[in-house]
Amino acid sequence: MASSSSSSPNWVMENGVMPHVLAVDDNLIDRKLVEKLLRNSSCKVTTAENGPRALEFLGLASDEESTLKSTGSKVNMIITDYCMPGMTGYELLKKIKKSSIMKEVPVVIMSSENIPTRVNKCLEEGAQMFIQKPLKQSDVKKLTCQLMNCRG
Repeated sequence: MASSSSSSPNWVMENGVMPHVLAVDDNLIDRKLVEKLLRNSSCKVTTAENGPRALEFLGLASDEESTLKSTGSKVNMIITDYCMPGMTGYELLKKIKKSSIMKEVPVVIMSSENIPTRVNKCLEEGAQMFIQKPLKQSDVKKLTCQLMNCRG
């Protein structure tokens, strides 16, 4: 398989497409920070201010899943805050992992509180990673590695 070489530090996935990340956070500043860091790493970013909005974007609000199988929004990763009003990041994670069309999409949970039981609960439910807020450039490097299926 031929890969295009580029002097840019940015990255693309195997198929040459920019990865699409859905960033979910009720805090506008945190949401903008995540968006900026991901865009700087050449990601396409869509943001949502809460879990229900994210589910709507993903085509998982109510019973839309069957009608959206072929047209569901294609995202390569979902990064969500844990503490949000209405629906926590954990509840969002569970809904995504229950979905037949979205369950393979990696979900990363962020939280400003490092509570081991919370971290373990999210990882057991299928979260790819748990990141301490605020998100840093080094975290984005780990995320991009996840998206590109780095091993090691």
